[in-house]
Amino acid sequence: MTSPLTASRVDLILLLVAASWGSTYLVAKELVSPNSVVALLALRMLLAAVIMAAIVAARRNRVTKAEVRVGVILGILLGGVFAFETFGIAHTSATNAGLIISLTIVFTPILDAVVSKRRLPRRFFLAAGIAVAGVALLTGNGASHPLTLGDLLILVAAVLRAVHVTSMHKLSSGEPMDSLHLTSVQLVTCAALFWATSLFYGESVPHFAEQLDPDRGALLLYLVLACTVFAFFVQTWAVRRTSPSRVSLLLGTEPIWAALVGIAIAQDAIAPLGYFGIALILAGTAWGRSVEQRHRLAVRPAAPERPAAVSDSRHASSFATSCIVAATCGDARRDEGRTG
Repeated sequence: MTSPLTASRVDLILLLVAASWGSTYLVAKELVSPNSVVALLALRMLLAAVIMAAIVAARRNRVTKAEVRVGVILGILLGGVFAFETFGIAHTSATNAGLIISLTIVFTPILDAVVSKRRLPRRFFLAAGIAVAGVALLTGNGASHPLTLGDLLILVAAVLRAVHVTSMHKLSSGEPMDSLHLTSVQLVTCAALFWATSLFYGESVPHFAEQLDPDRGALLLYLVLACTVFAFFVQTWAVRRTSPSRVSLLLGTEPIWAALVGIAIAQDAIAPLGYFGIALILAGTAWGRSVEQRHRLAVRPAAPERPAAVSDSRHASSFATSCIVAATCGDARRDEGRTG
């Protein structure tokens, strides 16, 4: 049995991961411009892929053909998540980005229900409606304005993150796969896609790297190390020391941290009704996650609970994901456990 002191330490470390994911939107905004999105993603994915590939090589476990096949497919989807998410960050506030992407939490069960041909409780759709109403209030900043380009791109990223999470569940459920291998293949795929794209779109990777001063270089390393590599291993470590539901609950605080960072540090201007919208988003996504989890356990009471480990990003986070790496590939499993 895990001691209370050990459990508290696990909770604290998981909250640190959630806080790091919540901070990624502001960090990315500090690094990126519309012209440098692809270059940033290419460099970020390459560094993360090299580190993860080195860890895979050190373990000396062979990556299977199935892991490569599934990883490449998921990597393409994850690349789409990162692209829409980061272009969106370049055109909206860190607060809006971090909260809108959290809609993955309600989009994922809806998509999974459609694919699995199962029904969700009416309460879930009420929760989803509350979250969407919150987005409308937040993006309009208290007025009835249409979504900005950046907000719309983040919304598309949230939908794609839900597709990524659902696809991960469907594609990897047939046979056992190593989550480290799957994450590494996805990162390598993303790195290849963004490097190839950078050859004919936007700022070149070498030019972007040359423009990085020590402060911006530190922010990039923070995205790679703290929000990707560290987050991945914390999730796989924590799920062995506490329940998957608790891991999911604590990592699900990411939108709260995103709001705190955006408001307190970035000083994003938000009208009173915008704050009400934030409250609705947080309440709706939390309620929706709770309703869906209870419904899933009621329908399949004998089924063991899936690990909330990872993959940016994210999931993913949502992206993951939400990735992971979205904050990463970790987002994907996080969103599913809660998905990056």
